[in-house]
Amino acid sequence: MVGRLQGKKVVITGAGAGIGRASALLFAKEGALVYPTDRDLDLVTQLVGTPGIVKAIRLDILKKEDVDAVAKEIGRVDVLFNCAGWVPGGSILETSDATWDQAMNLNVKGAFWMSQAFIPLSLAEKKGLSIVNMSSAASSIKGVPNRCAYSVSKGALIALTKSIAADFVGQAIRANNICPGTVDTPSFRGRVNDSADPDQAMKDFIARQKMGRLGTAEEIAALALYLACDESVYVTGQEFIIDGGWCL
Repeated sequence: MVGRLQGKKVVITGAGAGIGRASALLFAKEGALVYPTDRDLDLVTQLVGTPGIVKAIRLDILKKEDVDAVAKEIGRVDVLFNCAGWVPGGSILETSDATWDQAMNLNVKGAFWMSQAFIPLSLAEKKGLSIVNMSSAASSIKGVPNRCAYSVSKGALIALTKSIAADFVGQAIRANNICPGTVDTPSFRGRVNDSADPDQAMKDFIARQKMGRLGTAEEIAALALYLACDESVYVTGQEFIIDGGWCL
């Protein structure tokens, strides 16, 4: 099938690399008008020139004034993909207040502010909106060692998504979560390379995946496409686990 997002207006946070970038390219290929955003403007600028990529936008989701300005510039969208996030490590005893706050801000408050900015635009025009939030299997779904602040923040994002879905279910506004396992992205590679023994860290990550491999950004983007397009119009408030069997 082609053109699954034909003519639909999409904004994606964290579109400079990994899942966000793969989703921007796939959505554009499927006919969407995509506004990729990222704190690093250079990364999203690289997407410009691809058919369907309208404009690269620098956006720091930790600054509410930036979020509001972007919503004002872009206007109503059909799809909001809150993909930006951060993966801190550590147990509860190793988690500082600063790490906790940063995880909550990047992984929850950013999506909160983006949704708060774009939902009223859809309500005003009485048009539908699909919100796709990037949560994780490491959340309220599955306890994972050394992921305290990260898992709590991603569990909170699931709760936020359900709240939005419940509040606007009768107004054509949907909200769903993607909950991946371990995905091979530049961010993941960076965490592995920063470990004491990168080779062993990579082996350990692969070993915990029951399929014996990591997921790819393109595989997660394919699920995001389904949740973004009208094929999933009867779906809201759900968590979609895509983890290679990690939760089994």
